[in-house]
Amino acid sequence: MVKLDIISDPICPWCFIGKTNLDKALEQFPDHPFTIEWHPFQLNPDMPSGGMDRRAYLEGKFGGKDGAVKAYAPVVEHAEKSGAHINFDAIQKTPNTIDAHRLIHWAGIEQRQSFVVDLLFKAYFVEGRDIGDHEVLADIADTAEMDATMVTKLLASDSDVDDIRKRDKHSREMGVNSVPTFVVAQQHAVPGAQPPEMWVGVIKEIMDQIAATE
Repeated sequence: MVKLDIISDPICPWCFIGKTNLDKALEQFPDHPFTIEWHPFQLNPDMPSGGMDRRAYLEGKFGGKDGAVKAYAPVVEHAEKSGAHINFDAIQKTPNTIDAHRLIHWAGIEQRQSFVVDLLFKAYFVEGRDIGDHEVLADIADTAEMDATMVTKLLASDSDVDDIRKRDKHSREMGVNSVPTFVVAQQHAVPGAQPPEMWVGVIKEIMDQIAATE
């Protein structure tokens, strides 16, 4: 198996688009060689713990309404092309994602990481839910057949907060400054929401290399 590390934030639309594109490629290869692990990166590490109004956040970040609309135009275009159905009108709040990253980490222990990432993307981008809210995160854990009661207790504590921040910092120190960033076989960094065709080519190349050594 070949490790595919994905550095991502569940409120990053390009990460949602990137995963949608990757999934399209993986569906063509049921026996694909990837072992996938998700890693934390906070787009807004200084976001208040309770999050903030999304419109205020975007207009502050992009210099007003027109700037926000212009910045998000390519996102809308690529989301439609990929089939990542983003309901921007439903999103009322931009959350702090430290707790969502903790849930992804705990899901990894139970081999449910990609499923939980899918559920977080759907909750935020499709349903407009606040994925910084502990009840929402516990509900997602329950849907993923994790122990929601235990997740609720862990979220109420500081469990793994320092670890998530250290891993985020490590990625930045390694040169990651935008997400998604995909790292193939711990060697090749692939930044951005790549099209399915690119991933199909990568998978075919890896599978050919594996076959040649058998």
